[in-house]
Amino acid sequence: MKYKTILNYMKKEILIKNIKPGEKLPSIRNICNKFQCSKITVVKVYDLLEKEHIVYSIPKSGHYLIKNNLNLDNNSLNRNIDFCTSAPDGRILPYDELQHCLNQAIKLYKENLLFYSNTQGLENLIDVIVKQLQDYQVFTNKHCTFITSGLQQAINILTMMPFPNSKDNVLIEQPTYYGIIKSLELNNINTIGIKRDCNGINFDELERIFKDFNIKFFYTIPRFHNPTGFSYSKNDKKQILELAKKYNVYIVEDDYLADLEVNKKCDPIYSLDFSSRVIYLKSYSKIVFPGLKISAVVLPKLLSKTFEKYKRWSDLNTSLLLQGSLEIYIKSGMFNSHIKKLRRIYYEKMNCLNHATKNSCNPNIIWHVPDSGFFASFEITNRINTKDIMKRLNTKNVLLENPKIFCLNNYINNNLLRLSVSNVNTHEIKKGMSILLKEIY
Repeated sequence: MKYKTILNYMKKEILIKNIKPGEKLPSIRNICNKFQCSKITVVKVYDLLEKEHIVYSIPKSGHYLIKNNLNLDNNSLNRNIDFCTSAPDGRILPYDELQHCLNQAIKLYKENLLFYSNTQGLENLIDVIVKQLQDYQVFTNKHCTFITSGLQQAINILTMMPFPNSKDNVLIEQPTYYGIIKSLELNNINTIGIKRDCNGINFDELERIFKDFNIKFFYTIPRFHNPTGFSYSKNDKKQILELAKKYNVYIVEDDYLADLEVNKKCDPIYSLDFSSRVIYLKSYSKIVFPGLKISAVVLPKLLSKTFEKYKRWSDLNTSLLLQGSLEIYIKSGMFNSHIKKLRRIYYEKMNCLNHATKNSCNPNIIWHVPDSGFFASFEITNRINTKDIMKRLNTKNVLLENPKIFCLNNYINNNLLRLSVSNVNTHEIKKGMSILLKEIY
């Protein structure tokens, strides 16, 4: 087929460096003339290159080769298929846009760069975020909104600081995000776990723990759960909130991937809270740029002063330059454009994974693949040793994360494995799944 001929030609041109990173690709008209084909054929080729994260498009300008491209090089056959890493895919991050915003922030805030800024955060950025959060059904005011140096800093502060309920212990889901486990461990906080699976959590067990274990807060990732990819239903969220209110427990809601939500009716627990019970965490690092290290924390009024005190002596203030860059990035409309692109890309990745798993017909695996997000998961139902599977896959350049790191020491589900699609494209997903399915039989 002609489109394959053109696709191979374009990839060869990139490999031999006739098209260099950052350069514009030949126009659609030029390729049409060269190969005597229709515009539709060339558009299909460029769309395929974009889906493989080899090129990116700029409306009314054209297609450009991604800088630091990892998908086309002479060693591409040996490239790891990384189902392990949870960092955003560097091939689709908005480097040039963010650099522009950094330059603008230097110009705008150059007189303030020599001084410490407000501990709570840059006021202009807080105003922008408070307005933006309304789109997520999170309605708050700037006095209750803080900017932190990433979600990990927010989590560390919350684990250390006292709460108005005068309780000491923390409840986490099992499995859960590795960072909360390490934070609680290093701060010597007594931690209790509650099992979470594809059916959610046991609410009788949740009530028993809230009632008997002096719980300060319950840390939960309601949607696109790390590591499983599961999401709570609206009814689940309501029940968690009702029990928290009944037993005077706070909820720390980590909504780190809210921007990838494809279901417009899926709202956070915070939107259901009328008793000032929920602390809402939103990450910008995961979806814009990991090194940005900017997150937003929305607190109940009762917690604001204590949080501010602990943050002040954690780092005095979050980087003014990075805050200013994010402010410009959001206000300019670049953020919304980037999110639309990411939402499409991750939906396509999960759709690709879903097709691969549905066609596998392997009775020894139960798949859990969401509509979007970074993570899916699968359970092995026979007696195959997961350590052996991971070792065999590693020798074939397919990487998976050890499931132990997502659980407290007294709870390990070795049969549930995480599959991250964050750093792989659809071609790598298909190839990786073909290898994985041959190893599990």
